[in-house]
Amino acid sequence: MGSKGHYRYHWQSHNVKHSGVDDMVLLSKISEDSIVENLKKRYMDDYIFTYIGSVLISVNPFKQMPYFGEKEIEMYQGAAQYENPPHIYALADNMYRNMIIDRENQCVIISGESGAGKTVAAKYIMSYISKISGGGPKVQHVKDIILQSNPLLEAFGNAKTVRNNNSSRFGKYFEIQFSPGGEPDGGKISNFLLEKSRVVMRNPGERSFHIFYQMIEGASSEQKSSLGITSMDYYHYLSLSGSYKVEDINDKSDFQETLHAMNVIGIFAEEQAQVLEIVAGILHLGNISFKEVGNYAAVESEEFLAFPAFLLGINQDRLREKLTSRQMDSKWGGKSESINVTLNVEQACYTRDALAKALHARVFDYLVDSINKAMEKDHEEYNIGVLDIYGFEIFQKNGFEQFCINFVNEKLQQIFIELTLKAEQEEYVQEGIRWTPIDYFNNKIVCDLIENKVVSYDMDGFCERNRDVLFMDLIELMQSSEQPFIKALFPENLQADKKGRPSTAGSKIKKQANDLVGTLMKCTPHYIRCIKPNETKKPRDWEESRVKHQVEYLGLKENIRVRRAGYAYRRVFKKFLQRYAILTKATWPSWKGDEKQGVLHLLHSVNVDPDQYQLGRTKVFIKAPESLFLLEEMRERKYDGYARAIQKAWRKYVARKKYVQMREEASDLLLNKKERRKNSINRNFVGDYIGMEDHPELRQFVGKREKIDFADTVTKYDRRFKVCSHFQGIKRDLILSPKCVYLIGREKVKQGPEKGLVKEVLKRRIEVERILSVSLSTMQDDLFVLHEQEYDSLLESVFKTEFLSLLSKRYEEKTQRRLPLKFSNTLEVKLKKENWGPWKAGGSRQVQFSQGQGDLAILKPSNKVLQVSIGPGLPKNSRPTRKNAPQSRSCSSKAQGQNYPLRAAPPPPGVHQNGVIKVPQHALHPQGHASQRASQRSLYTSMARPPLPQVSGGSDRLSQQPDSLDFLKVPDQGAAGARRQTSNRPPPAGGRPKPHPKPKPQVPQCRALYAYDAQDTDELSFNANDVIDIVKEDPAGWWTGRLRGKQGLFPNNYVTKV
Repeated sequence: MGSKGHYRYHWQSHNVKHSGVDDMVLLSKISEDSIVENLKKRYMDDYIFTYIGSVLISVNPFKQMPYFGEKEIEMYQGAAQYENPPHIYALADNMYRNMIIDRENQCVIISGESGAGKTVAAKYIMSYISKISGGGPKVQHVKDIILQSNPLLEAFGNAKTVRNNNSSRFGKYFEIQFSPGGEPDGGKISNFLLEKSRVVMRNPGERSFHIFYQMIEGASSEQKSSLGITSMDYYHYLSLSGSYKVEDINDKSDFQETLHAMNVIGIFAEEQAQVLEIVAGILHLGNISFKEVGNYAAVESEEFLAFPAFLLGINQDRLREKLTSRQMDSKWGGKSESINVTLNVEQACYTRDALAKALHARVFDYLVDSINKAMEKDHEEYNIGVLDIYGFEIFQKNGFEQFCINFVNEKLQQIFIELTLKAEQEEYVQEGIRWTPIDYFNNKIVCDLIENKVVSYDMDGFCERNRDVLFMDLIELMQSSEQPFIKALFPENLQADKKGRPSTAGSKIKKQANDLVGTLMKCTPHYIRCIKPNETKKPRDWEESRVKHQVEYLGLKENIRVRRAGYAYRRVFKKFLQRYAILTKATWPSWKGDEKQGVLHLLHSVNVDPDQYQLGRTKVFIKAPESLFLLEEMRERKYDGYARAIQKAWRKYVARKKYVQMREEASDLLLNKKERRKNSINRNFVGDYIGMEDHPELRQFVGKREKIDFADTVTKYDRRFKVCSHFQGIKRDLILSPKCVYLIGREKVKQGPEKGLVKEVLKRRIEVERILSVSLSTMQDDLFVLHEQEYDSLLESVFKTEFLSLLSKRYEEKTQRRLPLKFSNTLEVKLKKENWGPWKAGGSRQVQFSQGQGDLAILKPSNKVLQVSIGPGLPKNSRPTRKNAPQSRSCSSKAQGQNYPLRAAPPPPGVHQNGVIKVPQHALHPQGHASQRASQRSLYTSMARPPLPQVSGGSDRLSQQPDSLDFLKVPDQGAAGARRQTSNRPPPAGGRPKPHPKPKPQVPQCRALYAYDAQDTDELSFNANDVIDIVKEDPAGWWTGRLRGKQGLFPNNYVTKV
């Protein structure tokens, strides 16, 4: 069941096609027929999973299904059951989360007949848990072993039967062990009743274990030569049933997967070779035949003894002797003596087969033991158990194996009945819950019948198979092997083992089954009921009578009735309070008082309907799953809120340290090469000044998983040199990722249904490694040139130092060399070649810098030269101060004992038209400097409230420009042009009437002329016409005020005193 394939309906979308009901508790009529009909509807529409409350019903689709990919894993992780369609991932996630939260072991019991899909279900559970649980290298190693144990044990323990092409011929209970943090750090497999008789006999049309066919198909030429491998029909054991190939199994590739699994688990080349020698030796043993000589057995052809003796490392003559005779001990009058008894042909064949079965069974036990040793941990903490065991089997002839298999399945059915039907109803009575009893069939009488009496099965060979005795002669023979590996498989102490009566196969499986039941009863159980829809093993084939029979013996109707009448959830008061204590102040961190009253208080506080729960003597019972999901969601939100607060504080602390370091590293790029602006040298770095997460229209141009290092709206100067009335700069969104530099603009759509709309357009995408160099002046201006092979980009950004620092890092990562930075007061700008007009040849422009006055750059075009003049900044050797590095955006003033933002107070907002920034005269406050950061926040604010002032980083520098700089203008609009087309400010206070005048305040006040959006936690946000109490005035331009109960800093040039 893979994640590939095309399908008409996306199975989890909100407008998905509905088939029947997801949860059969909701069926209008409860009968076997209505259950079968609902399952059929869903099966035919490719919905193989259905719920009965928390029990999952799974119908084998006999094809690959499209909903087992990474997307579904992400969707079900941490989700409540009702949020998504029924799925095995929902059950697996519920188990995992309950284990972590409740600190209780969990298990899932997967039941159903052979071919119903139990093994595949177990694989998906283990795969899901492996994907969602964290951990380091050791944990990953355990995960790899968990996943690779499946193909290895399937190779030696699974086979094709008439019912199933990959039938498990053994049972396993796989415990995945976890640390308290939920990381899988160990595991353990318990295996039950390997059907080893399959090695020597099976029904027509079936195969032996997969490994025999894998080895013949997948072994190398060298391996085939050393192991004596030829065609499949050469081997007697494989030719018994006449079936060699399986349509949907690739034995050759599966063999390589088996060897890879051995490597992962820690079974390396030498041990692998010895395992394969035993596998081949079993096949060669089967070719030894016997003839009758004087009423006794003799080997028919001596040459068939050579290869098995060679592969098993034993003497050929001793092999012949042990196959045709047996040493027996007899006691007469207190004395014992050994007698050699010669076997007849039937006994010799039985002895040969017993040795072959023993070899395969012990290799299988060795593999299980190897897996367990690879996952072993010192002590167990928590675990999730997955029971994958052979299903019910009913054939025309049912022998000892079917007897044992069906007995174990009856025991598992008994657990289901005990816990979901019988125990649940008994619990209601014990707890004093109002309840009407529901009848059901209890299969305990079946289990008692099998355990206590003889049952009616075909008894031919029953006793011999039950004895399952491996004669001492064969054990001695294997212990004489020259191969230590084979010796180790037979560790028996023969002298000690001669005493006492050997255990039988029946007694072993009975003990194993009861031990298994005991283990399962100690866990919180979950159930998957698998259904096989047909015997053809084809998709979309539905056999009504077969499915109905399974619905009946699985007890699904009774399960639905009990579920509908009963309570979905129950917990002892103490555990309920512990889990949901966080929902109320009175119960957090612990309830003081009677636990029952605490539960009642909690349920009342979260408004759970009284009809949805009952309080018993020691437990609370909640009826509908939706009520429980409500509690879980509220709990998740509470924890999520606290977790976010902790994360936010930690990230803020880490970010401050990081950005202090980045600021110093960035400063080193310009040290002794360029003058610094006094308002920027100690500024903290933010990175994303646009808020890319909130703007998918910009994010669309960047790769899906690309990290955003830097995002800012910058001014771009182009090549236009026509003599026009004034100069314009245009806005571009400059984005830096680890791979590329992006320049994004805006254009009007010229045709189609969106004609006239302004849309984002990718103007330029430059791969980091293709940048040749960056040029800057030696003065304090914000201009820089990105040089690239094709043409250059002349940009202006208040945050140029931060951008260049991040770009330098990415450039060095890509090219293993430093980014060339060039400093000169004459910059060359190479132009883009156009396909038309006078600019077809490209050419270049110059930007010349000269000493001027003030901190604002004055730009003046002259022919093909842009002249920039600006006053002196801080010395070139200036570095940021470390004294207050951890602080947010303020520096300490010893004289005043006050903290103020490092940047100057921003000027009032200007008028923005067509991407041009015009600053009105009243805005040229002597204390005002541009705040690009403020402009970026306001650029993308929601229109649900009046817009905040939209201040561009370069506006104050353009205020002194002459009117003839139109040669760098382009016709399209930038980010600001698209968003700032109107100069009409919204009416003060959103058009609301002014309030009645208040009594004259006791403290000085001011009225806001414009809205202002706080840029840090120590600042005030306000709307136009808000009245602010003035706490302190400061000549730096930042005043301290109080508004709506909050005190903070604000720019004084946004207000006027009242």
